[in-house]
Amino acid sequence: MTDYLIVGSGLAGIAFAETARRNGKSIVVFDNASQNSSRIAAGLYNPVVLKRFSGTAQAQQQLDYLKTFYEVLESHLQRKFNFELPIFRRFFSAEEQNNWFQSSEKASLKDFLSPHLVRDEFQGINAPFSFGKVLQTGWVNTESLLKYYHQELSLLGQLRQKAFMHENLEFHEGQISYNNITARNIIFAEGFGLHVNPYFNYLPLDGTKGELLLIEAPNLKLDVIVNASVYILPLGSNLFKVGATYNWDDKFATPTFAAKQELIQKLNDIVTCDYKIISHMAGVRPTVKDRKPLVGTHHVHKRMHILNGLGTRGVMLGPFMAKILYDAIECGTEIPREVDIKRFRIPS
Repeated sequence: MTDYLIVGSGLAGIAFAETARRNGKSIVVFDNASQNSSRIAAGLYNPVVLKRFSGTAQAQQQLDYLKTFYEVLESHLQRKFNFELPIFRRFFSAEEQNNWFQSSEKASLKDFLSPHLVRDEFQGINAPFSFGKVLQTGWVNTESLLKYYHQELSLLGQLRQKAFMHENLEFHEGQISYNNITARNIIFAEGFGLHVNPYFNYLPLDGTKGELLLIEAPNLKLDVIVNASVYILPLGSNLFKVGATYNWDDKFATPTFAAKQELIQKLNDIVTCDYKIISHMAGVRPTVKDRKPLVGTHHVHKRMHILNGLGTRGVMLGPFMAKILYDAIECGTEIPREVDIKRFRIPS
């Protein structure tokens, strides 16, 4: 018998799979690669909402746990995934500068916002009002992480690269079964694919389409992440990720001309050098209307659980939320109400 059957292996699925494995549990993972938002994501982690200069709940705890979580993964897989890199918030006006300084004095933000104006002049960047530096930030190479984690799962015989058919799931006393697999628990971490899940599709997972560009810019001399109307993430070898758009109506992971033009226009307001577009990508983020994750246990089937709704903060929320869910299942600890799916009404 397997301890955990996990459906989905994006950032949420991997976070739970790794949490279970570190605790000596056996796993089987299903993934048919139908959801790509984790793979194409910029993978930024940042404790501050930079549009409003406000904090996020439990940010320091999540950052501390994130660092250890990815360090262990890097050591195990012998690959570098986590890159600590400051985010420089490009100011649009003197008023924004003042708002930044006021926010940096708040007790909840003083460890994350530098109180000093950064006047660094990066070749190829137009920043007449300078920058504010966000501390304890960086990015995780999600494409590489998923690739090598999936490879290991495959080598261990723990990955099933096929669609999960919900109608084949059966419930028994103290266990569940799916085809020839018997497991003590099942975790659904399907991202936007939740909409085809008959057990949890009542939850208000909205989904937000995001598009981004990969550009080559030899004259853009940038060794930090710039956040403005779009972010610019240096990848090395003169390559940069630029994103992202937000579309709440289009639920298809297909790049669009309109979003490409939007990204180009915003990028041209920031950079002063030539660049070449290498690729254009799109995905649908698993977002929730209240901007909180979906963590918890089914109201009827107590061995069925969900980890979803990580939105734009998957690399930061994933490990921490996976631990919360694992501890709730194995130790009976309480899931915080703000992320527990019990906050939503169960359909009659």
